[in-house]
Amino acid sequence: MSAHKARRVLDQIRGRSYQETLMILELMPYRACYPIFKVIYSAAANAKHNMGLNEEYLVIIKATVDEGTTVKKLKPRARGRSYTIKRPTCHITIVLKDISLYEESVVENSIGCFKKTGWIYKKKSTDITLGTIQGHHSLWFAQPKNYSKGLQEDQKIRECIKNYVQKNMRISSGVEGIARIEIQKRIDLIQIIIHMGFPKLLVEGKPRRIEELQMNVQKELNYVNRKLNITITRITKPYGHPNILAEFIAGQLRNRVSFRKAIKKAIELTEQADTKGIQVQIAGRIDGKEIARVEWIREGRVPLQTIRAKIDYCSYRVRTIYGVLGIKIWIFVDEE
Repeated sequence: MSAHKARRVLDQIRGRSYQETLMILELMPYRACYPIFKVIYSAAANAKHNMGLNEEYLVIIKATVDEGTTVKKLKPRARGRSYTIKRPTCHITIVLKDISLYEESVVENSIGCFKKTGWIYKKKSTDITLGTIQGHHSLWFAQPKNYSKGLQEDQKIRECIKNYVQKNMRISSGVEGIARIEIQKRIDLIQIIIHMGFPKLLVEGKPRRIEELQMNVQKELNYVNRKLNITITRITKPYGHPNILAEFIAGQLRNRVSFRKAIKKAIELTEQADTKGIQVQIAGRIDGKEIARVEWIREGRVPLQTIRAKIDYCSYRVRTIYGVLGIKIWIFVDEE
């Protein structure tokens, strides 16, 4: 097995949990999945038997492959002839990590700050600017054992709000208009601030829709002892936010509009919002082509490596009749 074939599989499982990795390897159609499956299964068995670790908390933090020696064989042919067969080999390295050991440490208890010492998922250009230029969308404190429950609760709140807005929005293009949802949790109160570009399309006709939205979220999460308060804030320039812009492009692609026309129209709308630069990238079976590809267009400056540059980022999936397309948008707002 060549290193190239093994590396194609390892790129899909790096950073994932042990249970999720086994499921992915069983479903992938590549021949290299079986030997990699055996290596990961053996590593997890050693961690459980020798170190007493729990398989549910194991995560693959390192998966590398190096080229090995080339095995040469002779294939006999007629009339005493033969030709050589070269079979490449590779060395696979898998490193597992128990994340439960790193969730037990709490740093700066007096301030109420929780910090994980393990690895983090990167989110392109926004991960290095959090805390310096951009703020967090969720503000709350939890003990280490309840940290994952709080993250899942935030995800359910955001999904419930987006589903409700999508059902009750009076617009044919399918643009929800939600730029971001901020969640602030206290002991007896949960404050949710929805930043929308077109709030009139949701509130107009039914002024009590906010109360209906609060009731739906309370039923979904079974809140009994905690109050829920939802407020809607209007954004002055909606097309200056990547989430709203990605929804606009997704609506155009669903209607079979050419991706270049959709991107150019989105760039024109962004220029009206007084932004300094934008980069739009679309990947997948664009325009129904059989071979997937990546297309991107940049207008203005987009300094992704500058920390003081305030860049809004968004990744969005859209389902079309040709398959799933991925949209990524970077908007350079300002430089501080």
